[in-house]
Amino acid sequence: MSETASAASRALVDRAADWLMAQALRDADLEAVVRGSCERLHGARVPLARVQFSFSVLHPLYRGVGYTWRSGRGLRVDAFRHRAGDAPPERFIKSPYFHLLKHGLDHLRRRLDTGGAAEFPILEELRQEGLTDYLAFASSFVMGKGQGMVGSWATDQRGGFTDGEIEALLGIQDSLAVACKMVMRGGLAKSTLATYLGSSAGERVLSGQIKRGDGETTRAAIVWGDLRNSTEMAEKLGRQAYIDNLNTFFDATAGAVADAGGEILSFIGDGFLAIFPCDRNQKGTGEACTLALSAVLDAMERMAETNRQRQEKGEPALGYGLSLHIGNVMFGNVGLAERLSFSVFGSAVNEAARLETLTKKLGTPIVASQEFADYCAAEWEALGHETLPGVQAPMAVFRPIQAERAAPTRPITARGRLSDLSDAEAVVLLSRDGPE
Repeated sequence: MSETASAASRALVDRAADWLMAQALRDADLEAVVRGSCERLHGARVPLARVQFSFSVLHPLYRGVGYTWRSGRGLRVDAFRHRAGDAPPERFIKSPYFHLLKHGLDHLRRRLDTGGAAEFPILEELRQEGLTDYLAFASSFVMGKGQGMVGSWATDQRGGFTDGEIEALLGIQDSLAVACKMVMRGGLAKSTLATYLGSSAGERVLSGQIKRGDGETTRAAIVWGDLRNSTEMAEKLGRQAYIDNLNTFFDATAGAVADAGGEILSFIGDGFLAIFPCDRNQKGTGEACTLALSAVLDAMERMAETNRQRQEKGEPALGYGLSLHIGNVMFGNVGLAERLSFSVFGSAVNEAARLETLTKKLGTPIVASQEFADYCAAEWEALGHETLPGVQAPMAVFRPIQAERAAPTRPITARGRLSDLSDAEAVVLLSRDGPE
């Protein structure tokens, strides 16, 4: 890049590329990498006014993430959950990104300050913002798998980008793609473990608890939830309808527990196990039990509203049971040496599962052990002593009196659903599914 062709510093652009490669070797954050690269290029006097990156990723919850950086305004981040039946809107069929993907191009440049009709609608919008030049690109991380990134650089510099500035942007894109790919792989490992094992269990695995027999014990308030009549439901309903019912139940119940700060340790068929870890003293145990009770009462309200909405649509109500207990929970790796499962077990877990089975017999959606009720400052109704399979002594069982309160007034909606496609999300769909 010649000094007369541009005010940008090649030395600082090269430093930005070096910084990106260093991030690829570290436990960096994707947002920090994107923001850092934009700010460093801007600091090197590359005349960037707007930068947009969208990443299509392999992730159990999210299909993509988008970043838009603007000079003086910083970075905006959008993450997009999986949804069935989405299709790219017409706007994106007419976008530069679609053109890149459809024709297998690496780059596309369009001047915005030359007058005439814009080839793509987004370019007319950028022109109205005062931008003068636009350079889009596509980079695949895994060929044929729809994993990669698309992005664009835009400037408001009079006369657009110089050849030297375009050379600098093209040169740094390889370093950017490598850094983002490595950071996303590390992030994928963390998020996948957190999604399938829970955040705490995932951290344990990443910290090195990967051998058979590795584990630890923690004290916690325990919540066990179960959907009733699921076997009959599975026989009568089709696969998708049955799965939808399960997810509706989990949205309302496990969702309430997660929103209260509980950790969902596992989904077991039509049920789930969650804990609220606590210190081994009365104060910490009491706080955890109070939080767990609040969560299941919220879950009960959400289920009441869910069932009201189902009945309005002519669908049967979903029955369920939730139990509350307190005790030691053991985490550990069990299974074969070459095929392990990070599991949760212990007598307290077994007792919580047995307690939940009493909800149908006793005609209440929530039951608790005496140990739990003793630590929780709430009003309880004694339901007698019950003999549970695998438990030697009969257990005193209680239910919270608050469980009889009225149905909720606020609407309950499914978790993580979006109503509209943003620019970045539509690009992700195009990148993953490909144009027609």
